[in-house]
Amino acid sequence: MGYKPTDYIWQDGALKPWAEAQVHVLAHGLHYGSGVFEGLRAYETAAGPVIFRNLDHAKRLHESARIYDMPVPYGPEAIARACREVVAANGLTSAYVRPIAYRNHGTFSLTPTNDAPMSVAIAAIEWGAYLGESAKRDGIDVCVSSWRRPSPDAFPIISKACGHYLNAQLIAEEAKRNGFHEGIALDHKGYLSEGSSENLFLVRRGVLYTTPLSASILDGITRDSVVKLAKKAGIEFREVAMPREALLTAEEIFLTGTAAEITPVRSVDRRRVGDGRPGPVTRAMQEAFFGLFDGSTPDEFGWLDPVTPATDEAEATTASA
Repeated sequence: MGYKPTDYIWQDGALKPWAEAQVHVLAHGLHYGSGVFEGLRAYETAAGPVIFRNLDHAKRLHESARIYDMPVPYGPEAIARACREVVAANGLTSAYVRPIAYRNHGTFSLTPTNDAPMSVAIAAIEWGAYLGESAKRDGIDVCVSSWRRPSPDAFPIISKACGHYLNAQLIAEEAKRNGFHEGIALDHKGYLSEGSSENLFLVRRGVLYTTPLSASILDGITRDSVVKLAKKAGIEFREVAMPREALLTAEEIFLTGTAAEITPVRSVDRRRVGDGRPGPVTRAMQEAFFGLFDGSTPDEFGWLDPVTPATDEAEATTASA
């Protein structure tokens, strides 16, 4: 799951060689987790590489930062342009793109607004399926984690903040240590929440279900995409709070996220889901989603942002939109 360095990283308005894009050891974000980030994918298509829902991710970055009163110095359009620029500069046709906005050095105060200025960096790397290519085909084995998602009155989980992912690491590491691919967390009330870094979908009696925002989940962009594609396909959909045992009665389960894309679940706590293979709804969602990039699914929602050679856009990315 490691990655190889690419040539350039976009940092604070300019492309820099990979090794020169650095953060000070006293950066506030390093010590306190005071930063927000996004994960995007660029996909190869017949018309050239595209970034999936680029501007939507840039807008969510700003929303995450606003919750923590972090003034991002580049607007959403500028962030989206910079994402295209760094993919093009590295000559990538498919990529994982990671924008991050973080408080730099200047103070150890927990009220750092004026003393720890914000910085922004964007990297683009070659990175395959987060849970493995075979996982998308055959499904994965998950467990219900002993770690719960925090209550929304403890952390604003809807913000994709750096510090929140300590909880995600505990969930993922526990699952891996016990021989599973991933863990499913419960929320603070004991209802189903999500995976360590994926949203959760279940199919029961032909109806597609997912957990609500009130279940301490991230408002996932891939999640939203699946909901829209399912409705377009005429699949009945419901967003409801669900008890843990819903995992044991589901006919199908799958996880969604930028990194995981759409990954089927074949077993929960070593109990088989359905017949142990990805079911028809899961396959239909995979086909609709990946069809966006091979042309078999029309891009009716305008989700595909073409990556073009960044010739005259470089200067534009330095201006706040």
